Amino acid sequence: MRSIWKGAISFGLVRIPVRLYPATEDRDVSFHQVRRWDGSRIRYKRVAAADGAEVPYSEVAKGYELPSGETVVLTDDDFANLPLPTSHTIDVLEFVPLAQVDPIYYARSYYIEPDRGGVRSYVLLRDALGRSGRVALVKIALRQREQLATLRIRGDVLVLSTMVWPDEVRRPDFPFLDEEVNVGPQELVMAQTLIESLSDDFDPTPYTDGYRQALQAVIDAKVSGSDVVTPPVEGETATSADDLVAVLAASVAQAHRGRQPTGAGRGTGPAAPAARPAVSGTDGGAADGVGTDGAGVDGAAGNGNGNGRQGARNGKRAGGPRAGAAGRR
Repeated sequence: MRSIWKGAISFGLVRIPVRLYPATEDRDVSFHQVRRWDGSRIRYKRVAAADGAEVPYSEVAKGYELPSGETVVLTDDDFANLPLPTSHTIDVLEFVPLAQVDPIYYARSYYIEPDRGGVRSYVLLRDALGRSGRVALVKIALRQREQLATLRIRGDVLVLSTMVWPDEVRRPDFPFLDEEVNVGPQELVMAQTLIESLSDDFDPTPYTDGYRQALQAVIDAKVSGSDVVTPPVEGETATSADDLVAVLAASVAQAHRGRQPTGAGRGTGPAAPAARPAVSGTDGGAADGVGTDGAGVDGAAGNGNGNGRQGARNGKRAGGPRAGAAGRR
């Protein structure tokens, strides 16, 4: 990884030299704009609206438009002279309970590595922060913009998560908030039961970006010259309020059938609908072990973590002969 910022954590009178590294990366499929018939790249030019002349990047400045339509031009020197006390410092403001920080404020996350001479102080802050059960609220300047952020622990590393400012969070102003909506006690109980039946410890690793995989498959098919067929997408309708109890009850039953038996372990994806027989490939334990937890004809079949034979054994134990056969395939 390549660091994007170098400075120090200011913690009381202690200064800890550190470097920042992006903690996440974009795995989305990227595209260029091209001409449709020959794939030629589309290029854009910076052109002045006043005379149509192309403008070199060295002559580009930032302009702030006034209500009158006039423009105030700001140069690099104007920005360089702005006071930014946190330009090379992560300034610790206070320590707050993590539960009190609304996730809506979070923007991006960065790993923090101690620089030379700062390892001991870094570990001291990390361990003390872990014992406190709190996160540090800090200020930092990134890309000429001062930002609010938090310092917290992930594993053995400090993580800085930048935040939006309070006045940047929009107020939800929707008409339904002014309506009086009555929810029946039976509906509430069934909804809570459904939540409990689908509850588990947080582990995002089984879940994948299905759209990205499908898009990559389309690209691979075009590279190989194969025909690409896109299946139709079935429309979905909202659940009627009159059917809520019945639909929730059916959802609870489906969730129970779709979950693995106790002690079976965790699959590599969300539970598949139990009403659907287990099939080979993604359900019922595919040969490559990638897929969702398949549901057999008479119960839960093999989980997606195992190989095909393991899926067959699990399917047989659940009482579903066809599920076992699907696992063997």
